Amino acid sequence: MEAAPSPWVARWAHLVAPGGAVLDVAAGSGRHARWFAARGFSVLAIDRDADALGSMSAISRIDTLTADIENAPWPLPGDRTFDAIVVTNYLHRPLFGHLIDALAPGGVLIYETFAAGNGSIGKPSNPAFLLEPGELLEAVRGRLRVIAYEDGFVDDPRPAYVQRICAVRGEKPLTIGNTPSGPPRFALTG
Repeated sequence: MEAAPSPWVARWAHLVAPGGAVLDVAAGSGRHARWFAARGFSVLAIDRDADALGSMSAISRIDTLTADIENAPWPLPGDRTFDAIVVTNYLHRPLFGHLIDALAPGGVLIYETFAAGNGSIGKPSNPAFLLEPGELLEAVRGRLRVIAYEDGFVDDPRPAYVQRICAVRGEKPLTIGNTPSGPPRFALTG
């Protein structure tokens, strides 16, 4: 049985351009890559675990790239962009700039991972893998428009302290009938 996507990812996926290109970072066996591909998106799943990526080799609309994104240079050309970048349960702070740069105009960053405090209830507990309060907001400040942000405790799928953000590059709003003039508006539900 295929693992369900993160509810945070599923909640904000409607902001991604239909049929757009999605980058799934630290994809593992690809629960989000599979979910986006099943909805008509082209996906590039990147991870250092070739065996995990290999489980997606026969799935249409998914390309994989085995790369150590922590100990080697960023593996994608500087002009390669995506309509969405998805990161869950993974943190390597030096990648923030690469991720933001790889967003196309109107592209959506959907990021969710563990936060400070998580060590009091389980793993990960190493501060290197836990976001400090407001850290995702700071990472995108001045570069992306924040659509939603949360920092707190969740019980499901297991107790954890998490921080998550949905942010858009540029001011390309979703077109909604009867939208008043003024600042761009983004639909908060799909």
